[in-house]
Amino acid sequence: MKDFELYYWPLPFRGQFIRAALAFAGKSWNEHDEEEITALMKMTPEDQPVPFMGPPLLIDNETGFALSQMPAIMLYLGEHLELVDSDVRKRALAAKLVNDANDIIDELTLDGGRQMWTEDRWADFAPRLEKWMHIWEAVGTKNGLEGGRGFMLQSSKPDLADIVTATLWGTMASRFGGIASMLAEHAPETLCLVQRLQAHPTLAALEAITVTRYGDAYCGGDIEKSLRAVVPTDD
Repeated sequence: MKDFELYYWPLPFRGQFIRAALAFAGKSWNEHDEEEITALMKMTPEDQPVPFMGPPLLIDNETGFALSQMPAIMLYLGEHLELVDSDVRKRALAAKLVNDANDIIDELTLDGGRQMWTEDRWADFAPRLEKWMHIWEAVGTKNGLEGGRGFMLQSSKPDLADIVTATLWGTMASRFGGIASMLAEHAPETLCLVQRLQAHPTLAALEAITVTRYGDAYCGGDIEKSLRAVVPTDD
């Protein structure tokens, strides 16, 4: 039996954070298909493993504990898989970055595709995305990020904050060349950390599997099509 059951669409996006934490900790999991996810979503809240509106949903097979919402799942895995330090400051920092990451991907997809991207909307948003990059860089440089060392103070061991950073910016930048160029300009130390973590055997293997399964897909649907139409290339 696998360690976990993961219900998420066949895309990276929010699910990739959870996959990265599990992969980094050496845990195994089953990926459930769209039919199974839809069936769970149609259940009454009382009958669901945990009352939830939409994926991701994770079930810990050791205990049967089920949880939805990406930030909640990541914080659970951080504690359960010992990916966070005992220092309360570092745990709070990891929680902040998980929630910041969730905000960024919401903004990048215009709240899950409630609207589509246009050239004007992207021009208005680009400075805000750059500010997010500056925020990430400032958090890192104030907390030990230098030369790709990581967010854990005075430590070379990656933690949840590092995994979230690599997943957020690495997944995005590898699929959108224009965003990769922005990251290099506005958050070079963050990019250095991303590149170091992407080379970690567990995360490199996960990325290879992801590309095999999903190609260069990111968030999917019309919102991804509109995003690709407005994000500048790095040519």
